[in-house]
Formats: sequence, C-alpha cells, structure tokens
Amino acid sequence: MNMKKQSVKAAALKYRRGKDSSPSLVAKGRGKVAEKIIEIAKAHGIPVKEDSDLVELLSVLDLYREIPPDLYKAVAEILAFVYSLNRKA
Repeated sequence: MNMKKQSVKAAALKYRRGKDSSPSLVAKGRGKVAEKIIEIAKAHGIPVKEDSDLVELLSVLDLYREIPPDLYKAVAEILAFVYSLNRKA
C-alpha cells in the first residue's frame, strides 16, 4: 500500500489590539510555503498553535481580509492562547 504523506498547512493572522477591528489573514500555504511560514514565525518569537480545522477554514479566505464573523470564536481561542503565553513571558 502506497501512503501519500500529508502536506503541512499553515496560516498566519495579524491583529493589533486597539488598532484592528478584527484579525486578518496575512499568509497561508501548504508544503514548503507552510514550513516557511512556521519557520519565520518561530524566528520572530511569534507563537505557533496547531489547529488543523482552523487552518482548513482559513485556507479558503482571501489574503489581507478581516476574518469573517463566523470564525470569530475559533480565532478568539487562538488569541487567548497567545495572550496567555505573553502573560507567562
């Protein structure tokens, strides 16, 4: 049986508290592009959270657009994760 290796996917959000009305999608990709997104985030101290379901939803959105309201809850969970890491640091 020949199993195909599942491609890595990644999406990057930008949100400036007090400046942006909601997060926006600033990068997305799969394979080598996804690996580069993750590498750049880690190199700049940007927290990385694995959430394959959310990445799937984000991957169909246009870049540089605000996240639609139906994804607010999922994105809020990511922001809560990031804020908790910032408090610990």
